[in-house]
Amino acid sequence: MSNEIRKFEDPGLPAHVHRKTDTDPKAADRAERQVAILFVLSALSTVLAIYSYIFVKDDLFFFIPIMGDTNAHQLGLGLGMAFALLFIGLGLVHWAKTLMPDTEIIQERHEFRSPEEDRNDFVATVKEQAADAGLGRRSLIKRTLGLALGISALTPLVLLRDLGPLPKKDLETTSWKKGTRLVTDPGDRPIRPEDLEVGAVAQVLPELAVGQDRTLSDIGKDAVLLIRLRPSEFQLDAERLSWTHDGIIAFSKICSHMGCAVALYEQQTKHLLCPCHQSTFDVTRAAKVIFGPSARPLPQLAITVDAQGYLVAQQPFTESVGPSYWERSS
Repeated sequence: MSNEIRKFEDPGLPAHVHRKTDTDPKAADRAERQVAILFVLSALSTVLAIYSYIFVKDDLFFFIPIMGDTNAHQLGLGLGMAFALLFIGLGLVHWAKTLMPDTEIIQERHEFRSPEEDRNDFVATVKEQAADAGLGRRSLIKRTLGLALGISALTPLVLLRDLGPLPKKDLETTSWKKGTRLVTDPGDRPIRPEDLEVGAVAQVLPELAVGQDRTLSDIGKDAVLLIRLRPSEFQLDAERLSWTHDGIIAFSKICSHMGCAVALYEQQTKHLLCPCHQSTFDVTRAAKVIFGPSARPLPQLAITVDAQGYLVAQQPFTESVGPSYWERSS
C-alpha cells in the first residue's frame, strides 16, 4: 500500500443549463408579465395601506375566526404595508431568476485589495451588466417597478401625519381660567375651603363644561395640588399671599424638572417631593426649590371662592407648567 496522499481531482463545473426564458421568447414575455403583475400588486397594497390610514376609522372592529375582534384600521394598514414590500421582493426575485443575465463567472479569491485596473474594470462591468439586465429593452418591467417603488414611498410620507400640527401655545397653556371651579380628582366634586383640614392635601382638576370630555393631555397639564396650612406659616410676598385663600395654597402637580408627578408631601416640614429625581419644594415659600435638579419653583395657581363658597381659580397660571424647557423665557 502506498503511503502517498493523492490530491483530489478538480471535479470541475457541471454543464450550464439554460433557463426556458433564455431560449423561448414566449416564456420570457410571460415571465415579464408575471413580474409586472407583482409590482402592480405592490402598488395596490400601498394604496390599501394609505386608504386604511386615512379613511378607515380607528374604532372600527369586525370579527375574524380564530383572531376574534380585529381593528379594521390597524389590519388594513399592516396588511397593506406588508404586502407592498412582499410583492416588490417577489417581483425582484422572479425577475432575477428568470430574466436577468444567467452568465456564470469564476473569480479567484485573493486577500488583498484589487489593483486599480481591476477595480476600474469592475465598475465598467457593473455598468455593462446593468445595461444587459434588460431595463432598456423591457420597458413594462421598468415602468411597473417604478410605479411600485414610487408609490411605496408615499407610505412613510403619509405616516408623517401622525406627527400632527405644531403645538404652538398648547404646551404653555392649561384649561384653568378665571372663575373655573376646582373639582376633586377622581370624583369631579367641587371643593369648599372647609373640606380641607390643616395639613391636608388634595389633587384637583378644572371643572368641565357639560358634555365636555377630559383628555389625557389636559390632565397632564391641569393637575393641581391643594395644600392647607395655617396662614401664619406662609413666608410669601403680598401678591403670592393674595393667591391663597384661608391658608389653602395651590401648585401645579407637574414637576418643573422632567414633568413627573409631585405626589409626596411631608406634613411636618411642609415640603413637596418629586419621587423621580428627588426635587424638593418648600410650600411655605411658594414652592421654592430647596433640593434637586429642578430649575424653578412649581407654578402657583391663584385661588379664591365664588358666590356659592366653592374654590375657584382667580386667573390662569401666570407661567408655563411642566419642565423648564417648556417655558421659553426661562
